[in-house]
Amino acid sequence: MIVVEDLHKHFGGFHAVDGASLKIAPGSITGLIGPNGAGKTTLFNVIAGVHSPTSGRVMMDGEDITGLPPHELFHKGLLRTFQIAHEFHSMSVLENLMMVPAGQSGEKLWNTWFGRKRIADEERALAAKADEVLDFLTIDHLRDEKAGNLSGGQKKLLELGRTMMVDAKIVFLDEVGAGVNRTLLNTIGDAIVRLNKERNYTFVVIEHDMDFIGRICDPVICMAEGKVLAEGTLDEIKANEHVIEAYLGTGLKHKDKVGA
Repeated sequence: MIVVEDLHKHFGGFHAVDGASLKIAPGSITGLIGPNGAGKTTLFNVIAGVHSPTSGRVMMDGEDITGLPPHELFHKGLLRTFQIAHEFHSMSVLENLMMVPAGQSGEKLWNTWFGRKRIADEERALAAKADEVLDFLTIDHLRDEKAGNLSGGQKKLLELGRTMMVDAKIVFLDEVGAGVNRTLLNTIGDAIVRLNKERNYTFVVIEHDMDFIGRICDPVICMAEGKVLAEGTLDEIKANEHVIEAYLGTGLKHKDKVGA
């Protein structure tokens, strides 16, 4: 689904992404790991159109999407979430979900005067879909809660719910476990797996929690110093001496500590 070819992103003299190449298979849940500063988030930002690459190419379903802005990628079914959730904090959880789909009739001033029935019909359909999403994510009890009052884990579930409002093809999740307790992290993991199996979502997940990566991701890609270092199952990654050196710089004898 995604092919990244010799991607570079420079910030002045700093090479955040330095010749990264990788492929994301459709229907997969791919884990992206690596030490801090490896270039993982910058890679996400370039693929998702937040930053333009210095050089290289990104393909999606055979189409060159290099440098396309996020709103165009959104319409193609490519979405990206952030380590820190970006909710509309003064709006309810339900309203946050209903805001997602583009092209709503109520966005046009003319329709607010002469298309009120169409707007009302759309809003009822959106509310029904949002309720289905909340039920799927097991947070229907938070329907009317202001999003700003949610816990970190609940906000991550809300972000996942946003992707469900537009039937995304591929979702890039940046550190879903950051600031999330173990119970909610398991809930998020279960939701990702269900979306993958039941709705054929493709995911790419940045995460430092190796237990979480091992539970839901295959394959796993490891980055270091802006480059792709290795790819395989988590066990293969943990046994890779180059990966161990990137994390610890101390050789194979400490391979069990990769990702700790």
